[in-house]
Amino acid sequence: MTWWRRLVGGTSGRETRPTDFLAEALELESRGDFANALTSYRLALRERPDDLRVLQNIAIAFSKTSQPEEAIRTYRRALQLAPDLAAAHYGLAFLLLKRGDTAHAALHLEAFLRNTNDGDAATAKFRAHATQTLDRLKGIATQGASAVPHDAHVEESAQDGAEGGAD
Repeated sequence: MTWWRRLVGGTSGRETRPTDFLAEALELESRGDFANALTSYRLALRERPDDLRVLQNIAIAFSKTSQPEEAIRTYRRALQLAPDLAAAHYGLAFLLLKRGDTAHAALHLEAFLRNTNDGDAATAKFRAHATQTLDRLKGIATQGASAVPHDAHVEESAQDGAEGGAD
């Protein structure tokens, strides 16, 4: 049965357990169906509004569907609930960087680095990328530049990093 039929009503009579909208969203996203994944994430969020995993995944899906303002709002909500949530700091930093908000991006990169373990192999590449980006931002600030040049590598890494679950 589709998510739409469950939402508007009607069952096949065979379903006896509630739908796991998060699992459904993850499955849809793994197939590249981000629009329907977002719908399932929203339904999961309605059931569990403070679930950090749902919030992080919906922020990533918003990023992948070119909805950066929604992604930023969602990451900020996650950080209200868990101020040390490293993956949210990482994802938010690169969205802010794309927007040109280098000062706030730097703050979130610093928070990411504070909240991840230096020796953790799972976060090593994200820590390296965050450190490199932060160093570049500090260098630009020292030179008096007002913005960071557009960098495709930064955009890809922001989405990959948020997916990497650096929490």
